[in-house]
Amino acid sequence: MDDFEKILDRNRQWADRIKAANPDYFAKLSLQQAPDILWIGCADSRVPANQILDLPPGEVFVHRNIANVVVPSDLNCLSVLQFAVEVLGVSHILVCGHYGCGGVRAAMAEGDNGLIDNWLNHIRLVHRLHAHELPDDMLQEEALDRLCELNVIEQVDNVCRTTIVRDAWANGSKLQVHGVVYSLKDGVLNELCLRQS
Repeated sequence: MDDFEKILDRNRQWADRIKAANPDYFAKLSLQQAPDILWIGCADSRVPANQILDLPPGEVFVHRNIANVVVPSDLNCLSVLQFAVEVLGVSHILVCGHYGCGGVRAAMAEGDNGLIDNWLNHIRLVHRLHAHELPDDMLQEEALDRLCELNVIEQVDNVCRTTIVRDAWANGSKLQVHGVVYSLKDGVLNELCLRQS
């Protein structure tokens, strides 16, 4: 059996286990999607939104990219945001970063990373904006953790500056935008900031 066949086999085993425990699970899941949360997070495989929030499928609408960046010209992210706010009517947007983020680490390092450097420049801008909080004598891991936090806070501000969120608030929405950081070492989310109308 090749590697991909193993993936398909694992999927079938998983589906069979779910159906054995709850025969109607997939039938019910296919009929609804009513999440109250939009998660904008890092694509890192160690940061799975539903598991971290202990919520089943259908409860969290998810957008992920390298280092949880929200760029005003990223039509993919903006489309997800608009769908979540205007169609699904989410009440909470969580921008989630995580300590030890490889994208943030690469943005801090000198050197050529190829194409991804264009994306990492958004994090380098956060670094420049907050250079006073990241002095040269700061320990590297401490600086990395702090830049992960600062990046989340800046991305929350970027979400709040979109026409989508501004319009929602102007129309009386009680939408809340949370900046959170996840620790890979203990599995805990910590809130860094909250923005609301």
